[in-house]
Amino acid sequence: MFRRRPIVAILALAPFVSALTGAAGAATTGLLVPHRAVYDLELKDASERSGIAGMYGRMVYEFNGSPCEGYTVSFRFVTQVDNGEGVRLSDQQTTTYEDLKGRNFRFLTRTFTDEALDKEVRGSAHDGPDGVKVDLSAPEKREVSLADGLFPTAHMMAVIDRAKKGERFFEQRIFDGSDAGDKTLLTTTTIGARTAPKGDDAEASKADELATAAYWPVTIAYFDDKSSGDSLPIYRMTFKLYENGVTRDLTMDYGDFVLSGRLTDLELFKQESCE
Repeated sequence: MFRRRPIVAILALAPFVSALTGAAGAATTGLLVPHRAVYDLELKDASERSGIAGMYGRMVYEFNGSPCEGYTVSFRFVTQVDNGEGVRLSDQQTTTYEDLKGRNFRFLTRTFTDEALDKEVRGSAHDGPDGVKVDLSAPEKREVSLADGLFPTAHMMAVIDRAKKGERFFEQRIFDGSDAGDKTLLTTTTIGARTAPKGDDAEASKADELATAAYWPVTIAYFDDKSSGDSLPIYRMTFKLYENGVTRDLTMDYGDFVLSGRLTDLELFKQESCE
């Protein structure tokens, strides 16, 4: 089952935000730009065990906010899955709010199958001195105490910061409210050397003013927090990350199947300054 981390990575590809005069300036100064990105999805590979004969869809990711007001993400992931006997429509809709200063995080995810609501997860979390405290209101009311970890935007701030410093690998525990919203995940991040797009990179032209900007190839692997030894990741994401937080050329590896996501449309929003 799809989990929403792709753009959270991308998703939370939301680091430093400031007043922007344009994406080109953001690309060179390393500031995050609020934006709306659309990705076309298709099945890249699938094992017999996956039960997937075909799969395609679309992902829409919208990021807004500022350091003073906090950051919001609206994320929708729609796929049609052919299991060889029929086609199922899956629609996952997620909204989050993250306050970096107060270290607060709110999340809501609704998952629909063939337009019928399958699952709703709603809650809030706070990162305090004793770890992450989660207050869930759906699917049932309960409180959960977890080990210390970063929320998605703070995590991706760390990714970009380390990339700028030339660091190539680091590990971090995160909480993003995925699944039942009651656990953290361990991540390992690998960052490649900053790279300029090649002339035959057709997808780069979809990145608007970023078409000629350099990016970092990034891979983030997510592990169960209770994993030990040489356990396999729950899934792995690979993408090209710009200094301003925009991503493209996604590969989402869930073990039994792999999806690719190609950027097809990018709209850059004006960032309001904090006063």
